[in-house]
Amino acid sequence: MAELPFIKKKTVSATVPQSLSSSSNKAFSGLSKSASFFESKPAKTLSTSNGSRVNAMLVVDPHNNAKYETLSYLPALTDQQVAKQVEYIIRQNWTPCIEFDRCGRVHRTNFAVSGYYDGRYWVMWKLPMFGCQDSASVLREIEECGKAHPDSFVRVLGFDAKRQVQVAGFLVKKPSV
Repeated sequence: MAELPFIKKKTVSATVPQSLSSSSNKAFSGLSKSASFFESKPAKTLSTSNGSRVNAMLVVDPHNNAKYETLSYLPALTDQQVAKQVEYIIRQNWTPCIEFDRCGRVHRTNFAVSGYYDGRYWVMWKLPMFGCQDSASVLREIEECGKAHPDSFVRVLGFDAKRQVQVAGFLVKKPSV
């Protein structure tokens, strides 16, 4: 074979770094203990702070502070506040109804199986106030119910005739005893 004059022949020698030479190849045996990938770090101690108002916070006693209905976590409603709630019920075309009960909460006194509760249904004071147009008549009925049953809780409910459900309810009187 004839050599071509424009191609120069070069010899290429490959040098292999020492780290890759066959004498230093070892089987992979996992990470060493000194590897810092999974190093455990000391846990930071977190402290919570409620800011400067921490002394103004109130802790509620769950044993001597039963909650009964919507708005029962508030101080007792005044007659004006009850009237505003009743006016809202009337504006929504709901029917106000007054109920009373001595216990005032759901309990399991008579039978303790799943799904059974005493106190789910309160005694209705008279009939629901169909067609009621003013809150003053509801306030009068609340007063009458409270006088007739001073040892009972009294609540006002609102029923929606279209949906056939109770849509509002709040406690208006607690026992005076």
